[in-house]
Amino acid sequence: MAMHDKFELANTRAKDRQRTSPKAVSAKYDGKAGRIVIHLSSKVDLSFSPRDAQGLEDAKPSQLKEIEISPSGFGIHFPKLDADIYLPALLEGFLGSRQWMAARLGQAGGKSTSTAKRAAARVNGRLGGRPKKVAAS
Repeated sequence: MAMHDKFELANTRAKDRQRTSPKAVSAKYDGKAGRIVIHLSSKVDLSFSPRDAQGLEDAKPSQLKEIEISPSGFGIHFPKLDADIYLPALLEGFLGSRQWMAARLGQAGGKSTSTAKRAAARVNGRLGGRPKKVAAS
């Protein structure tokens, strides 16, 4: 496929997305609820905790007050943080890059508790705990 054809195909896909996907109309930080609220062109409101989004997880409320929407309606920008969220990815449930999302899921898994996990920890403790790391020589 020639480069020109690839550009044409990409432009066609972009136009289709513009025509069929909801766009952000406005966005705000609701300090009382502690959530980002995005109003979509489809008359649906989407809200999420900034702690759950890459680039916003450590933000102070004052840094979340100013929000800009890209001309396409697909980008939400937080100027005080220089952070961006891509609306189509957000609608698919992605609040960050794959690596960032995997790290968050790993943190949650490590914090989980279960009867099996407690039993394994007890057995491991009776055996002297976690084995010491031995430096290779």
